[in-house]
Amino acid sequence: MATKEATWAYRNEFPEFARTYFRRFGEGVVSSVGLGTYLGDPTDAVDERYEETVRRALEHGVNVVDTAINYRHQRSERVVGRALADARVDREAVMVATKGGFVGFDGDRPADPGAYVREEYLDTGIADTEDFARGIHCIAPDYIDDQVSRSLSNLGLDTVDLYYVHNPETQLSKRSREDVYDLLEATFTRLEERAAAGDLRHYGVATWQALRVAPDHDLHLSLSELVDRARAASDAAGTAATHFRAVQLPFNVHMADAFTVPAHDSVDGRQSALRFAHEAGLNVFTSASIGQGELAREGAIPDEVAAKLAGDTPAQRAINFARSAPGVTSALVGASSVEHLDENVAAGTFEPMGANAFDETFE
Repeated sequence: MATKEATWAYRNEFPEFARTYFRRFGEGVVSSVGLGTYLGDPTDAVDERYEETVRRALEHGVNVVDTAINYRHQRSERVVGRALADARVDREAVMVATKGGFVGFDGDRPADPGAYVREEYLDTGIADTEDFARGIHCIAPDYIDDQVSRSLSNLGLDTVDLYYVHNPETQLSKRSREDVYDLLEATFTRLEERAAAGDLRHYGVATWQALRVAPDHDLHLSLSELVDRARAASDAAGTAATHFRAVQLPFNVHMADAFTVPAHDSVDGRQSALRFAHEAGLNVFTSASIGQGELAREGAIPDEVAAKLAGDTPAQRAINFARSAPGVTSALVGASSVEHLDENVAAGTFEPMGANAFDETFE
């Protein structure tokens, strides 16, 4: 797992980056540009490109790698594991995050997905039919427990640094919000137990809509409630303190709801997801930092915003917008080619906007 000593030593190997490029995560530090592994077809050719890109990222200043068991039908996790084993980088210098919730097929989409779910999870007693939402999503404790073990095997690791419950709002399609909170508390308890066993270091939630929509939205989940449920889970598991550490959510120039929508109750009133997370001591990792490539086009960023952002290319300016938001630890960017990777990583040689300049973009 990532350690304080190894991540700080890694930071010192890359003096070319701007002062705020590396940021605190626990006792260690991580790069504020991270590598995502979501996009791409589930083919051997894409595997090869990803493996080269991940390895190069690790060797050139990116020590945050984000994946999930369902990304490219488990291929992304396996590629990350191979790249991590082959890279000229200490494993303890790298923060590896993965997720569980959506069914991850094995290498390719089966001809009968329903039969795969039945044979792999229902017939084996890992999950029950009623645990699944939309037939593809499950966050029941036993299921997530199984997924943690599969991810560790795919990655070839003894410990994953950050494990996310993936898009828990999907369960709101069939359960009440209170029932989803209860389910999450039970699953958080299991994750606390896995943390105590050394299988994972921290956990959190990776969401798409839940944390950036208003409280009256059908898919809203409250960060304050999630924090409370994590504390209860820690008590139930007997851990000294909760291992609930991070949230992942989309954030970019066109999807700024995590900063603009006051959605989470606090002692200071209702706050945005970013503000609440920052004050609660949670790390924030942004997905869709360049809008899955959309913001890499000339003109995609409004001129008045682009003028305030440092960077040589639209992609770099988009990344630096995400890095400028309060409380953001790392902006995740997908890159399945070395060329795109090098451009994205170079965004870290520029300082992000200061707090006042960032706030002014919303005035």
